[in-house]
Amino acid sequence: MSAGTVQDRRLELARRLAAVRERINAACADAGRDPGEVTLVVVTKFFPASDVLLLHDLGVRAIGENKDQEAGPKVGQVREALPPGSDLEVHFVGRLQSNKARHVAGYADVVHSLDRRKLLDGLDAGALDRGRPLGVLIQVSLDGDTSRGGALPEQVPDLGAAVAQRAGLVLKGVMAVAPLGADPDVAFASLRRVATDLQALHPTADWVSAGMSGDLEAAVRHGATHLRVGTAILGSRPSLL
Repeated sequence: MSAGTVQDRRLELARRLAAVRERINAACADAGRDPGEVTLVVVTKFFPASDVLLLHDLGVRAIGENKDQEAGPKVGQVREALPPGSDLEVHFVGRLQSNKARHVAGYADVVHSLDRRKLLDGLDAGALDRGRPLGVLIQVSLDGDTSRGGALPEQVPDLGAAVAQRAGLVLKGVMAVAPLGADPDVAFASLRRVATDLQALHPTADWVSAGMSGDLEAAVRHGATHLRVGTAILGSRPSLL
């Protein structure tokens, strides 16, 4: 990529990032919330390490990835390119296969998609291998269709208790995606109730990961602490992928 092209991409990302931050600030103002309570996780799946580095230069400190075979090499490349001591929090936001769990725990700082006990052994082992705790969020199915990922709301307390017993894992809270065609306000209100019930059992599990490019305002209205935004910042998926 030429210097001119890099600068053009940086300007594009800066413009899009500013627009999303304005949306978040406006949503927080409408909801009577402090924008400092909301963390933006920029979902960089399908985009190159060069974009991650530009975003980091623009102040982004949390990125999201959802495919292990892409994320592992990319995260390694980015961390190698960043100056020593640079902070970058990697969130794995995609559906997780049990045979990939240990590997993902080796480079991710937070996994948003725990939805079954079968993943716990690999995540815990990977965190212990790495020598640092792994943050975990329980993904909740809001429409009862667990084939697309997510535990049923009634399964969340049991899964939370199982996470809390693992030495390498830290229960952070819950995550959900609003079902296609559903009213996001209804979906995220439901998630808020699940989050409140979980936090009553685990007081430090206070993260609510909800909201993407199209519905982040609704997520903020219902207490989201982490927004997973990709397209609104990075644009459409690259045609070569």
